[in-house]
Amino acid sequence: MQKDLKQQDLNMELIKVQQLVKKFDELVAVDDVSFSIGQGEVFGFLGPNGAGKTTTLSILSTLLKPTSGKAYVNGYDVENQKSQVRKSIGVVFQDPTLDEELTARENMDIHGRLYGMRNRREKIDELLKLVELENRKNQLVKQFSGGMKRRLEIARGLLHEPQILFLDEPTLGLDPQTRNHLWDYIRELNRRKGVTIILTTHYMDEAEKLSDRVAIIDHGKIIAMDTPKALKEQLGGSLIRIESPQSNKIYEKLDGLTWLNTKNPHNGYVDVTLKNAEQRVAEVIKLLNDVPIESVSLQIPTLEDVFLSYTGKTIREQEATAKDRIRQRQKASRR
Repeated sequence: MQKDLKQQDLNMELIKVQQLVKKFDELVAVDDVSFSIGQGEVFGFLGPNGAGKTTTLSILSTLLKPTSGKAYVNGYDVENQKSQVRKSIGVVFQDPTLDEELTARENMDIHGRLYGMRNRREKIDELLKLVELENRKNQLVKQFSGGMKRRLEIARGLLHEPQILFLDEPTLGLDPQTRNHLWDYIRELNRRKGVTIILTTHYMDEAEKLSDRVAIIDHGKIIAMDTPKALKEQLGGSLIRIESPQSNKIYEKLDGLTWLNTKNPHNGYVDVTLKNAEQRVAEVIKLLNDVPIESVSLQIPTLEDVFLSYTGKTIREQEATAKDRIRQRQKASRR
């Protein structure tokens, strides 16, 4: 059993979680989770709906009490120092929380008042400019597009200058173009403001695009955690598929090359796995210059492949089986 964490042990780690558990009756939503997040990091929780991502974020933002375990945010205990934690964080929830009958500026102003901010006018203008809504500040929010609303929520979450920003499924339901646009804002916020960002997502490309590190979570457990690049490299590298009527000859020519991780001959093609395949594809083809080749295809591993290798299912398949868990959790939380 690990000892409880002390304030001085946190150093530059803004978030520290130790053996966190959350149960709803018999349902274990978060199952013995431990991790830490450094200052200025963009950290992604990747997993299907019902995996425990939002529950973990709710505990870190003091909205839920853990069943057991410890969690510290900006050095403060999420159970015993809730006020200090809340002053340290900004939150953009999965469900919209804007008042659509108010303008963008009015929504920001109310948030500033709740935090006791006296000189908030300049800060509001600065943040609305940052998310390119300065020309819409006096427009009613109900007239905004989905992407504009999310940008306004992010600006509002930053108004009281938190050190940490929680984003729960920030681009859920947005079209691909708006999603990409919002990703640029999130990365720019991290770069310009130095804000530590924790996001939850079930989009593979979102986790890979934004996150310095990714924790893959499933059934309440963290099953893998590292940089997106390192997670993909665990699979052994990229796959080159070479189709040829002389597949056995291809295998013989490539046999013995130390920089090839695997060489699997099949009837009519050979699969070759190696790291940095994008740079070495030409080198492989050059070695086979006297062998008839019908086609060459390159398959670069994705985080979907990583998830599949750990769980045996894709995220979509896991989401289908997780619907019952979500319904159980909702029933349990209403009791």
